Amino acid sequence: MIGKAIRLERIMDRNTGRTVIIPMDHGFTLGQIEGLGDMPRIIGEVSEGGANAVVLHKGIVGSGHRQYGRDIGLIVHLSAGTSLNPDPNDKVLVCSVEEALTLGADAVSIHINLGAPNESRMIEEAGRISWDCKRWGMPLLVMIYPRGAGIDPASPAAIGHCVRVAEELGADLIKTSYTGDPASFAKIVESCSVPVLVAGGEKAGDVAALTAIREAIDVGASGVCMGRNAFQRDNTASFVRSICRVVHEHADPAAALEEEQ
Repeated sequence: MIGKAIRLERIMDRNTGRTVIIPMDHGFTLGQIEGLGDMPRIIGEVSEGGANAVVLHKGIVGSGHRQYGRDIGLIVHLSAGTSLNPDPNDKVLVCSVEEALTLGADAVSIHINLGAPNESRMIEEAGRISWDCKRWGMPLLVMIYPRGAGIDPASPAAIGHCVRVAEELGADLIKTSYTGDPASFAKIVESCSVPVLVAGGEKAGDVAALTAIREAIDVGASGVCMGRNAFQRDNTASFVRSICRVVHEHADPAAALEEEQ
């Protein structure tokens, strides 16, 4: 557990116990997505903004991570799938914990979609990865969502089920959707023994995005895992600084944005 604790210190703020993680694995899923063309530049911007860590696929690590500027935690994403698949909710393993270690990862992440046709395989693979993480002292971030035919992706019951599955699998950190309602999300966080992070979701307005984060933090969330809402901004570094102020300083969203004007 010593190795895992040391690595967690690189992605969790020691003073607040919270984190701001910027996933940048979207290119595998969506192709040449806006904002992720020049990886060294955009990673440098989120680093400058004060983010605690980024999420990358293995092939991007060598060309885009820790090239210059402020150091930043590295989470290597092990799961992948593309939007061209007839079932875009299907995710398979494309990297291992051992390979992530050779890349200098501070943690690894996997993706599970509960309710998808291949849910059982994703859960089975997550179980094996969880054991590998325990053996190697590697923190595990489980990104898990309710997605499938007839499933309400914002249902508090479904999101709560996702969080419990990730906890039972042995996650050290859990990323899931915000319910949109502080009261229902508070019950989910209170019932979980490991840190829960809220996903950023589709790109939203500046104040709206930060307000959702502030609501989640106020009821016990341990941070945010926000991709497009961060790296697709005109001034990514500035917006990430605003996110960090909301997460780590409990800043008012509007005030945090105004400070960057």
